[in-house]
Amino acid sequence: MIEVRDAKKWIQNGARRVEILKGITLTIPAGQFVAIVGASGSGKSTLLGLLAGLDTPSSGEIWLDGVPIHNLAEAQLAEVRGSKIGFVFQSYQLIATLTALENVLLPYELNVEGSGLARARRLLGEVGLAERVDHYPVQLSGGEQQRVALARAFVVEPPIVMADEPTGNLDSTNGKLVLDLLLERNKRAGTTLVLVTHDPEVARCADRRIVLKDGLVVEDTLSFTAELSSPDAGTVAERGQNG
Repeated sequence: MIEVRDAKKWIQNGARRVEILKGITLTIPAGQFVAIVGASGSGKSTLLGLLAGLDTPSSGEIWLDGVPIHNLAEAQLAEVRGSKIGFVFQSYQLIATLTALENVLLPYELNVEGSGLARARRLLGEVGLAERVDHYPVQLSGGEQQRVALARAFVVEPPIVMADEPTGNLDSTNGKLVLDLLLERNKRAGTTLVLVTHDPEVARCADRRIVLKDGLVVEDTLSFTAELSSPDAGTVAERGQNG
């Protein structure tokens, strides 16, 4: 589903080159829940941005469901993002002038023909916001805004959902609710879930944990449950060791 081949990212600052990712190689199969962890500045969010097509690598390749997104024009890249990826931001990124329902509908209207109204209402009901569909973001709590963001990420039924610290701005109760909704989507719909987190409790729920340090993968391990169910568990972990 997702393949990264020696991806590097750097920023040129005059004569000085700042290296953010120093060569990442990994494969994420369909349906896997992957937690990307590491200290601040390790390159986690940069890697997630490359996987989501929100940024492009300075060198190397990113393949998404068989599509080489590292060399696509922006219009093509936007089309791939719109159909294959649901993205959840830590800061929600809801449009202030749209209601909860309108925020959820937006990706559908941009990427899918026909009416997505019934689906958007159903998703808001599934995340516990059936009574809040006509409320604007300013009228919602942080936890409610993040649940709207989840429904928005799910509305086109993408095969991949990516989330950047989705529980980072939430209290423990709302954080658990958001995580449970992501896990339910992963298990029920077989959605591939790639999540950046600082929270060890969140990382422990994942099938696989990828640890970044100084722009490199330093650990890539499957959970005990995932290892039991995967005949290739050893090879996955071994790939991460030389990543």
